[in-house]
Amino acid sequence: MLKEYILSDYKRCGIHKISLRILVSTFYIQPHPGLKFMTIFRLTQHYRRKNRFLFYFFFLWLRRLKFKYGFDISYRTQIGKGLYIGHFGGIVIHGDAIIGNNCNLSQGMTIGISNYGEKKGVPTIGNFVFIGPNAGIFGNITIGSNVTIGANAVITENIADGQTVLPSKSTLIDKDMSPYYIQNTCN
Repeated sequence: MLKEYILSDYKRCGIHKISLRILVSTFYIQPHPGLKFMTIFRLTQHYRRKNRFLFYFFFLWLRRLKFKYGFDISYRTQIGKGLYIGHFGGIVIHGDAIIGNNCNLSQGMTIGISNYGEKKGVPTIGNFVFIGPNAGIFGNITIGSNVTIGANAVITENIADGQTVLPSKSTLIDKDMSPYYIQNTCN
């Protein structure tokens, strides 16, 4: 099962056969942050209950990669086969979240918890879901399969299969607020 999951992640990046040369290239020569992270993530999950020494070895490596690449994804997160992380930086996923097969994650996105109300909890994401840059998905909601979530969208409600979610239009106000934010200028 471990080999199947790792191979599916590599296939999403166009690599259909894993060899020592491919691993050395992915990890050291031309590092692919998303693929490197997911390989160590899968190994950490695999050895969690099988080998305490190897679990801690990969756990510490995963922790190092979290800081290096800006992926705050807990080893407890349930992630299906074929996860693709296109760009590194600012990806936050709650440890209790569930993500289906063949999903794409973009930079700056968050899958997080809601701590109050009827939607208290974490999201469940279906298969074949694209989550755009800086999107946020919060609460005990379900995102169906074959869903596209656009850049900067904030999702707090269930999304049915086959839907596309776009962020709301920006609101302009006729007032200069820059002096409240830009302080201690040099002139």
